[in-house]
Amino acid sequence: MSNRAVLEVIALDAEDAVAAQTGGADRLELVTDMAADGLTPSVETFTAIRAAVDIPLRVMLRVTDGFAAGDIVVLVEKAREMRAAGAEEFVLGFLDEDGHADLVAVERLVAELNGCRWTFHRAIDRAADRDVLRKHLADLPGLDTYLTAGSPRGVDAGIDTLLAEAEHADLPGYEPQIMVGGGLRLEHLPRLRAAGIEAFHIGGAARPGGWDGPVDVAAVREWRTALDG
Repeated sequence: MSNRAVLEVIALDAEDAVAAQTGGADRLELVTDMAADGLTPSVETFTAIRAAVDIPLRVMLRVTDGFAAGDIVVLVEKAREMRAAGAEEFVLGFLDEDGHADLVAVERLVAELNGCRWTFHRAIDRAADRDVLRKHLADLPGLDTYLTAGSPRGVDAGIDTLLAEAEHADLPGYEPQIMVGGGLRLEHLPRLRAAGIEAFHIGGAARPGGWDGPVDVAAVREWRTALDG
């Protein structure tokens, strides 16, 4: 990947993946079942997407709606299946009942990933204490990104938090890249880019027809142009 801002797009299938890459996406997040906010796709879907595009793919590891881990045995098996199929990057993130990072679940999965790079997703936006969560996860191998809106209510509500965290890149727990996603709109970009944030994640914004429609090349290209401008 070049030094340009990273644009990650959610892909549900190979058609989405091709459209996203054509529009200028740098990376894809692979999920299924957006009614549950994105669960682990099938190995067959991963394989089809991997054959269709040549940009990096991050595979969601999540088997239940919400931010509890659910059945860790099932999660581990899915991670093993994806690794065996060639997946090299992942997305995960779980909270315990008190709103802290579920270290038992996260560490078990990270051990299974064996050094693969991974994103801690928007569970951070539901955490009881974002700073504590970052410090608890700071030493886990492979963690290179936090996908966050700064607030469970989206970027409109969380932008001040994002800007503040962008200033803390030299502090323990803040080394992973901030990737902004969750109610992100084009008009947010100037403030976020001015703060040094260089990674952005879109889902619905790439689908003018809604989640029942495919990723639209022109919609992705609009974001690519805005980020490159």
